[in-house]
Amino acid sequence: MSGVRVIVDADACPVKDEVLEVAGRRGAGVVLVSNGGMRPSRYPGARIVSVSDGFDAADDWIAEEATPADVVITADIPLASRALEKGAAVLGPDGRPFTLENIGAALSFRSFNQHLRESGTTNTYNKPFAPADRSRFRAELDRILRRAIIAS
Repeated sequence: MSGVRVIVDADACPVKDEVLEVAGRRGAGVVLVSNGGMRPSRYPGARIVSVSDGFDAADDWIAEEATPADVVITADIPLASRALEKGAAVLGPDGRPFTLENIGAALSFRSFNQHLRESGTTNTYNKPFAPADRSRFRAELDRILRRAIIAS
């Protein structure tokens, strides 16, 4: 097994099975971080980390633990930013990578949408997760892991 890990913000992640499949094929470790409630038997081969129920406890654990050798999977844009600051590669569950070049725009867009929701101007919601997102995720995670393993 390589020194590369995939750290997953697992509570609402729709691609945990895909992470295990791709990481297993590439020889990368998998860490599923959750506020509890995950059944380890469903995810053999993964390290399960249960954190307290505190607000952002899973995010804090991931941000503290992330290294440049890691790939972080999250839809949480502030967590993506924190992981990028630690040098980790970051991928959203829809297969779109977060990078130092695009994270500022993502944070701004998130803040703008939050403002619209709070002011009652709009009801913005996340788009539905589609089969194309799952396929793009598999391909992008495979690409990122290939590069990370070659670099390690």
